[in-house]
Formats: sequence, structure tokens, C-alpha cells
Amino acid sequence: MIGRLRGIILEKQPPQVLLEVNGVGYEVHMPMTCFYELPELDQEAMIFTHFVVREDAQLLFGFNHKPERSLFRELLKVNGVGPKLALAILSGMSAQQFVTAVEQGEIAALVKLPGVGKKTAERLVVEMKDRFKGMHGDLFATDSTFALTSQLPAPAGNDAESEAAAALVALGYKPVEASRMISKIGRKDVDCETLIREALRAAI
Repeated sequence: MIGRLRGIILEKQPPQVLLEVNGVGYEVHMPMTCFYELPELDQEAMIFTHFVVREDAQLLFGFNHKPERSLFRELLKVNGVGPKLALAILSGMSAQQFVTAVEQGEIAALVKLPGVGKKTAERLVVEMKDRFKGMHGDLFATDSTFALTSQLPAPAGNDAESEAAAALVALGYKPVEASRMISKIGRKDVDCETLIREALRAAI
């Protein structure tokens, strides 16, 4: 099991980052809520990881903080929720927002996430609410470490829009829907990560 990586960021292609550790490049899939916090290219980052082995692939999922990884692992225990859906859920909502939605039974907010239908949303509320009761109350407490920031300079509008749309598709949105979400933002002078963040916020 690979539990943590510390290395240099070589590439950032939402929602994936390439991290070089002692000469080895690790491709790590990250929720966008974590991706926003990453340092710039060629800077060092430490990522807490969850390793998934499938018949056709071996995948690494990364998080900036242990609570986010803990929540990801709890999501995987829910019937019908796999790594891709868990990644999409934590991209559309921060850990704290998700916990709040579950505890308050906000089905309407959960079904707006890609891949989450009404039955899945209801299952998440029922199963996750019980699990949260057994955890420390402040496990996913909001603090400055979970602030969503973007440190990258803004690239050309068309490139940023294309990258943002591709990232949304990777998270489970249909291509047409992803393009519509980006076009509704109506901003040409922002970077890819900002477009993704605002599109996801608007969707919720």
C-alpha cells in the first residue's frame, strides 16, 4: 500500500497530477477540491494516497489532508460507489460540505453531483450518517487548510476552457453538459482550475 508521496510536481492535468518521487513519476488522481490547493509546477508537494488495484489497472488517488482520504475510503464502502464516483463527489463538494449534506439529508444537493441519482443519494445519507456518528465530530471541520485557492497564472481562454471541459468529463459529466457548464461561467480571463471550481459550484 502506498500511503503518502512527497515529490516535485511535473504536470498538472485536472484531475490528475504527475509527481516525481526519487526519479519515479506517479500519476495521481485527485478531487478538484484538493487539486486547487496544489503548489505550482516544479514545486514540492506531499500527498496522502489511496491505492486501488483492479483487473485492468492500478490507480493512485491523492489528497492533501488525511480527513479527505478518510472520507474517500468511507465512500468506497457504500454500495454502488466506486473510486471514480467518490472522486466526482469530492470534486463537487468539499469534505465539510459533503458531511453537512449527509447529516442534514440534503438529497437535492447530492443528486446534482455527476453519477449520483436519487437512490444513490438516499443510500449515501443513510449509510454515511451512521458512520459519521462513530467518528470524531471535528474530523472534517472547516479550517484554513481547506480553503480553495488557485496559484496558477491564467492561460489563454480557449485552452483553459478546453482543459476545464475535459476535466469535467473525466469527473463523470457528459461532454455536452461539461461544455454547457463552462460556457455559463462567461469568463475568458481565468485559468482552468478557476473555471472548473466555478462550474462545479454553479452545478451545486
